[in-house]
This record gives sequence, C-alpha cells and structure tokens, in this order.
Amino acid sequence: MDESIARLQAHQRNVTRYEELLKSKLNEVELRFVQQRLSEERFALAVARFMSPSGPSEEIQLPDALQ
Repeated sequence: MDESIARLQAHQRNVTRYEELLKSKLNEVELRFVQQRLSEERFALAVARFMSPSGPSEEIQLPDALQ
C-alpha cells in the first residue's frame, strides 16, 4: 500500500475515533483533550490530502469504512 494512502487512512481512523469519543461522557479536561486531538488530526488529514501525489485538486478515495 502506498505510504500516502496509509497516512490518510491512519488520520481518518483517528478522526473517527475522536468523534466517537466526543459522544461519550467526558469530564471537562477529557473533553478539551479530545477536542484538541480531533482538531490536530483533522488538520493533519487536510495536509496529507494536500500533499498527496495526486495533489489537492484530486480527492484520494478511501475505503468506505474510513470516509
């Protein structure tokens, strides 16, 4: 598997995991931590998509479970 695809998939899995955590009962400290990590992962995903070999104009297709 191409390294850039693997990186995109890893960031997308992390985004999904943090979004699911936000649905759970978290205290204020945990909530801030998860929100920060989610923001960082979304940014990393956007950068990885921008830097992908196909360029920012072409969307890389991730497996359905990761979109």
